[in-house]
Amino acid sequence: MNKLLKETLRALLPLALGAFVLYWVYRDFDFDRVGEVLWHGTSWGWMALSLFFGVMSHVFRGWRWKQTLAPLGAHPQSSHCVDAIFLSYAANLVLPRVGEMSRCGVLARYDNVSFSKSLGTVVTERLLDAVCILLITGFTFLLQMPVFLRFFDETGTKIPSLVHLLSSPWFYVSVFSVVGVFVLLYYLLRMLSFFERVKGVALNVWEGILSLRRVGNVPLFLFHTFAIWACYFLHFYLTFFCFDFTHSLSFQAGLVMFVGGTFAVIVPTPNGAGPWHFAVITMMMLYGVGNADASMFALIVHGIQTLLVIVLGIYGWLHLSLGKASSFSR
Repeated sequence: MNKLLKETLRALLPLALGAFVLYWVYRDFDFDRVGEVLWHGTSWGWMALSLFFGVMSHVFRGWRWKQTLAPLGAHPQSSHCVDAIFLSYAANLVLPRVGEMSRCGVLARYDNVSFSKSLGTVVTERLLDAVCILLITGFTFLLQMPVFLRFFDETGTKIPSLVHLLSSPWFYVSVFSVVGVFVLLYYLLRMLSFFERVKGVALNVWEGILSLRRVGNVPLFLFHTFAIWACYFLHFYLTFFCFDFTHSLSFQAGLVMFVGGTFAVIVPTPNGAGPWHFAVITMMMLYGVGNADASMFALIVHGIQTLLVIVLGIYGWLHLSLGKASSFSR
């Protein structure tokens, strides 16, 4: 019963955190306007182009993952790697960060790839992603430093007065988000300690982590890495052109909001729901977009991008299942 309670809390806490932040951000929002903007104020051509880059970011990630597995003697099908990525992002909607485990399970089932070794490559991939986002953040911060400083001021993270800080609603949103990150780290440490207790698994994980040193075709690997992050950015930035109230925002504004949104999705809520909205809305207002329009943008864009994740997850599951069924029939 105690284990069941822990698993239930593990599933419900991210949902509760996301719901709390969303409620706080949208408590005074006019939802009657959503349908009008969605059907009459959205450029679906630009949205389709944005979604294309969203799909390609997963495809490039799947291809890069196959490269990191090759030094381990694992050669899964490229389509299986991509389908596993599709499924992992969809799984994260149900239970944040469980996707990293699920995609390793996919290759273990369909290509007999060692689960622990592939998990090590995922750890390497996440470390590489962290380096990439830090480089992008550093470049963006230097490019738009005054905007970041204003963001810190307006969200209550740089206010001299403690009384003013405690009276800011955004302060409590930030606190809840930070708490969520620490909860995620706690579960990751618990997971790591579990693996260390299993004989041989820790060594396999470490071998997977070191696979990056022996990856073949380094230029192609670097291209895949660049393409992943370029697609992530275009997936977000091109949505500016979908609405009259955001189409004039600059490339630099896109970089700032992309960085803010990327850090926001670290908070363990489904697809960053809540913290992502908070970060993007606040930063968009710094560039002159009204609160109502910024809130509309975040609601529609996040909703459509989350729908894409669900559709791709269903596609990945069907493609894997039907492919296995057809192989048995032969």
